[in-house]
Amino acid sequence: MPRSGTRRLSTFFALFVLLLAGPALAAPADRPTVQTRQGQAVGAIEGGLRVFRGLPYALPPVGERRWRQPEPPAAWSGPRDAAAFGPACQQPAYPAASVYFEPLPALSEDCLTLNVWTPPGAAGAPVIVWIHGGSLTYGSAASPMYDGGEFARRGVVFVSINYRLGVFGWLAHPALSAESPRGISGNYGLLDQIAALQWVRDNIAAFGGDPARVTVMGESAGALSITYLLSSPDARGLFARAIVESPNIRAVPRLREPVFGLPPAEATGAALAASLGAADLAALRALGPEALIEAAARTRFVSQGTIDGVVLPDQVVEVFDQGRQARVPVLIGFNSGETRSQRLLAPKPPETEALYRDGAARTYGDLAPDFLRLYPPTDMEASLLTATRDAIYGWASERMVRQQTAAGLPAYLYIFDHCYPAARARDLCAFHASELPFVFGRTGDGAALPPNWPAPVGDGDQALADRMIAYWVRFASAGAPGDAGGPDWPAYGQTQAYMRFGATPAALTDPEPGMFELQEAVSRRRRCHGQQWFINLGPAAPPLTSCPDETAP
Repeated sequence: MPRSGTRRLSTFFALFVLLLAGPALAAPADRPTVQTRQGQAVGAIEGGLRVFRGLPYALPPVGERRWRQPEPPAAWSGPRDAAAFGPACQQPAYPAASVYFEPLPALSEDCLTLNVWTPPGAAGAPVIVWIHGGSLTYGSAASPMYDGGEFARRGVVFVSINYRLGVFGWLAHPALSAESPRGISGNYGLLDQIAALQWVRDNIAAFGGDPARVTVMGESAGALSITYLLSSPDARGLFARAIVESPNIRAVPRLREPVFGLPPAEATGAALAASLGAADLAALRALGPEALIEAAARTRFVSQGTIDGVVLPDQVVEVFDQGRQARVPVLIGFNSGETRSQRLLAPKPPETEALYRDGAARTYGDLAPDFLRLYPPTDMEASLLTATRDAIYGWASERMVRQQTAAGLPAYLYIFDHCYPAARARDLCAFHASELPFVFGRTGDGAALPPNWPAPVGDGDQALADRMIAYWVRFASAGAPGDAGGPDWPAYGQTQAYMRFGATPAALTDPEPGMFELQEAVSRRRRCHGQQWFINLGPAAPPLTSCPDETAP
């Protein structure tokens, strides 16, 4: 065959191979490229921003790596297409009628990826690492609501991460502890978050970010995760500030001993394995994800941290009480109507006001007058929703802000109190997570939101979103919200300053007077007597007994 014919055949064969392998990458002139430690990533230009998706930060936790500490990702050769999100981590289906329902991308255990939005020409920019919520059981970084574009347009390199969920991320088991070099198990989802932060430390400068100015940011279970990161020695030095939206600081199990009425985490894992007939780890790892998800639902497995003495050395409340938390500035807050979308968490109101008062006296004893003043019986349902909000979110938020302040660190508190017509029509004013469209700039007609979400579409909504994003960006940049075109936001300090985000931001003092003092006294009495303090409230809760020392921290 003539040489020209050979060349034509070779060219045809090469094109055929490329077609079989999938679409070829565009030339670097058309798409942005970044050289990570693992290899070259080719992203996309969207709205003038550089966007890279589906970048692995750890090896796939599959097969023998299921329920093991994440390992660094493998290198790749040649350009890697980083235009599309990776799969979401394995999880059960969310109820389709819920306000939080959202269609998910493909599910896989091979899900430890992250996504980066960065302004063109960025260098030394502040970095935000977003940890999504979902009860440590649901969710994905691919949610359109978590698009990092608004932050990147304001000069932030924004990163969102997936992490193992449910039984895949939080299972402890005696055999898993025995095979671990550290002698522990559980907390795999937290270890994933730490591995993602290590990847950010090692790679983010290539995207224009400053590894010394990393802010961790999360809401709900993402906020809970940040309380774990603030408590974990493994996370020290990986972030410089924290934004914590609607946290809780409930008791979680210890690895091998019962605590606060909770069974040991290893015993819970062993019971789950036994329910599946899995005699050993090999049998447990051989099970498909659907069987594990079903067993978790059947045995009422709770996705949460485990006090293993290493990754999580102690309960979050005790770490903060002892001053062992990360010494970083924090911005923390909660929503005024948190439990309007979480009504099942609240106690059922008694039939009459008299029963309400009698129950309060029986449960709260000498604290009953304070309880009745804060949560009066005139509208028992509303009062118990507020009491539940305070016991879960309000107390946790103000407690951490107070303790960072006592440690000499900048700490900022907010309450999101904005209601808009679509939320008011469904009795969802300032519901749990309702600040997220404002924080991410997902307001206005056509904003990408979950399908059942009441959409904020007014001009005032967009103006409030602009202010909130500006405060968040300034905090990520400088460690203080500063002046963002709205009122100055002072640190909590001695005046108990906070920002109330209503129709417009307002800088005020003394949030929810008396709330923290009552909830702190209640939680101390529960802890003093070895009781769980999370949602253990209301007129029908077990009676409180005073403790020898009831001084405030």
